[in-house]
Amino acid sequence: MLTPIDPAAGGAPDWLVARRRAAADQAATAEPPSTDEEVWRYSRIGELDLDAFTPVDSDAAPDEAATVAGRTVLDRVRAAVGTVAGVVLVVDGRVATCELDPAVAAQGVVLGPLAAVDDDAVRLGLVAEPSDLFDLLSEAQTIEPVALVVPRGVAVEAPVVVVDHIAADGAAVFGRLLVVAGAASQVTIVEWQSSADVAALCTPVAEVAVGAGANVRHVVVQERGERVWQLGHLASRVERDGSYHSVQLALGGSYARSRADCRLAERGASARLDAASLGHRDQMLDFRTFQRHEAPDTTSNLLFTGALAGAARSVYTGLIRVEAAARGTNAFQTNRNLKLSDDAWAESVPNLEIENNDVRCSHASTVAPVDPDQRFYLESRGVPPAEAERLLAMGFFGEVLDAVPVPAVAALVREEIAARIVAAVRPDTAGGAS
Repeated sequence: MLTPIDPAAGGAPDWLVARRRAAADQAATAEPPSTDEEVWRYSRIGELDLDAFTPVDSDAAPDEAATVAGRTVLDRVRAAVGTVAGVVLVVDGRVATCELDPAVAAQGVVLGPLAAVDDDAVRLGLVAEPSDLFDLLSEAQTIEPVALVVPRGVAVEAPVVVVDHIAADGAAVFGRLLVVAGAASQVTIVEWQSSADVAALCTPVAEVAVGAGANVRHVVVQERGERVWQLGHLASRVERDGSYHSVQLALGGSYARSRADCRLAERGASARLDAASLGHRDQMLDFRTFQRHEAPDTTSNLLFTGALAGAARSVYTGLIRVEAAARGTNAFQTNRNLKLSDDAWAESVPNLEIENNDVRCSHASTVAPVDPDQRFYLESRGVPPAEAERLLAMGFFGEVLDAVPVPAVAALVREEIAARIVAAVRPDTAGGAS
């Protein structure tokens, strides 16, 4: 098991010291996940060797070369997005850069290390308690969690960009982000997860608290290197008449897992949960989603799309749970998978648990190759076979990418997806993929 960090690392307040200690104690006795558990079924968790990774030194400053590499990623994203309300660069779990527009700060918005936030209500566990060993390790080992707090009634017009970059080879990194959007507030967050070409383990956890009548838009781009194991968790809680829109765009990692828990906790809460993923070579992308309707007249709509090239594998399992009190629920879940090669493999398992009859719920899933009729149509009009396949694959992602609330981010991801698809359908161009 990984050696715990000093619970007081990073000048942690008493409450964080206590949570770190409690999480470390629980992690020390927790059973490791197993594919015998439904939530880990089909995963590669049995291949993970925790002893192969070492937690980053909590007392050391970020490495200068690593920080420069992280800034290169931040500069690329920032240049594409244009005007931003604030930026944070986290390198190997430690905050290297933090900037907030003075006009935004003047409205009471807070962005930076969680330990510096002077508000007892802003703390880890605000949205969700740990769900498994990796959440416990995250709480026990996180060095410098980041917080974004938007006060009641404040509308942050430009996006807040958080880049989480991993540079240390053999490292275990435990990033945390806590977003608290007060009642009737508005904010857009772009999380960009990147890495050098290193072997690493990371467990990024984001908690998003959406206040009554608030509107939060959250884009997560995952482009880790091909030797990174990522086990992420995105937990959101939406209060009365609040709305939350998350878009996950997953391209990287050797084994990259994302668990998304969305709680519609009060009347009128709504959520839109989107994702687009592209696996290639021997990657495995793993998504587990939970749409939990706990109150009347709540709405959730989920669309996860994934394409697979080479010998890539993907798993999607989703659960819509409607509590007895949640009459008037509208909940929808769709998972679509496109196979770009015969060796690709996808598993899709949508589920419903409904305890109230006054609801509208549905789920659907597909796993299929490129439609031969559509390909024939394009080829019959002079489109080369490889180009026809590229066009159809890009069209497959259109519904999700068109809905990304920051179009510049969608454009960056489109470029990368296009390059990888070209490499997949024309192996001689593989140098264009990363």
